[in-house]
Amino acid sequence: MTITDVRVRIITKEGKMKAVVSITINDEFVVHDIKVIEGEKGLFIAMPSKKSADGEYRDIAHPINSGTREMIQTTILKAYEKALLEPVEE
Repeated sequence: MTITDVRVRIITKEGKMKAVVSITINDEFVVHDIKVIEGEKGLFIAMPSKKSADGEYRDIAHPINSGTREMIQTTILKAYEKALLEPVEE
């Protein structure tokens, strides 16, 4: 699996959510609404989720294993850091 595109939308409001990201996998499959969150131990990603009838949030799409999650998170966080350095569009 290769992440072939990462699109980062920086969130300018104060809060823990810093960006919303879309990734393209193998130029064939897109996952939208991955969130970059500032936690107590630093930045991490939250996969897209929806609220269930019992009030809990459940991931809509997510990696099956920790190695894949780490690869996705590393790729997204690098793209986020790069996006922070780019000039803000008006």
